[in-house]
Amino acid sequence: MKTVNVSLVGVGGQGIILTADILAKTAAIAGLKVKKSEIHGMAQRGGSVSSQVRFGDDVASPVIQDGTSDILVSFDKLEAVRNAHLLAKGGVAIVNDLYLVPVTVSSGQQKDVDNLDARVSAIPGLKLIDAMKIAVEDVGNARTMNMVVAGALSVFTPFAEADWMRAMEEMLAGPKARLLDVNKKAFSLGRAAVQG
Repeated sequence: MKTVNVSLVGVGGQGIILTADILAKTAAIAGLKVKKSEIHGMAQRGGSVSSQVRFGDDVASPVIQDGTSDILVSFDKLEAVRNAHLLAKGGVAIVNDLYLVPVTVSSGQQKDVDNLDARVSAIPGLKLIDAMKIAVEDVGNARTMNMVVAGALSVFTPFAEADWMRAMEEMLAGPKARLLDVNKKAFSLGRAAVQG
């Protein structure tokens, strides 16, 4: 299988790294080679976070070049616009319908972005999902937003849902096991949101 490039972007605290870890684990469970890299930036202060996952029969480098991401996963609309250059022609952009006002804007250091929704709509291959609404209203836990996004992502990967579930079980083992059921529910709802 040819190497598939997935870029995950957002801001600190959205569960991007865990989502990337689960994707990487799923690919490994499916018997593929996997490489992952991440940039935290000022993650603890709501700064940009990105993680790149590459999987296939043979993966040379963990770094994804601009314009070569088969899938761009953005947990925030502004980060989707900022990172749209990563997307390959014919790629898919899964974007969470959420805008977190950057600290630089709320503190008056920078003006707010113009025409954000129009700029998001212009991203090729766009799949917009209201993951926060699903997490809050349907799952009952805002912190599962990343698993809603992961569920949406899973539809565009070559992996069986069972492999994703096994990866989640392995990643959420031990003390985190109490979170497994609610995260599986969020994941399933994310899948349904883009399949419907």
